[in-house]
Amino acid sequence: MRLEPTPEGGFVIDAQDLGPLLGVDAAQVPDLMREGHLTRRFERGEGEDLGRFRLTFRYGTVTVRLVLTADGTVIEQSRILGAVPS
Repeated sequence: MRLEPTPEGGFVIDAQDLGPLLGVDAAQVPDLMREGHLTRRFERGEGEDLGRFRLTFRYGTVTVRLVLTADGTVIEQSRILGAVPS
C-alpha cells in the first residue's frame, strides 16, 4: 500500500484502502471521520526514526497503525482489535 504525500507534509489514504482495515465499508469512511467516530493521529519520526511517519486510525475498538517513508510507502502495518481508544 502507498499513500499520497501532500504539499503540507501529510499523507492522504484512499477510503478504499482504509475502510477494510477498519472493518467498515469504504463509502462510510468520510462520514465517520466528519462525525468524529473515526479518528486519526499523525506523527513524525525523530532521531533514528527521522524520515518516517506514523498514522494511527481508530474506529470503535479497532486501531490501525501505518508506518510510512517520506514518499508514502507503507513499511509497517498493524491492526489491533479490542483496543480502548485513548
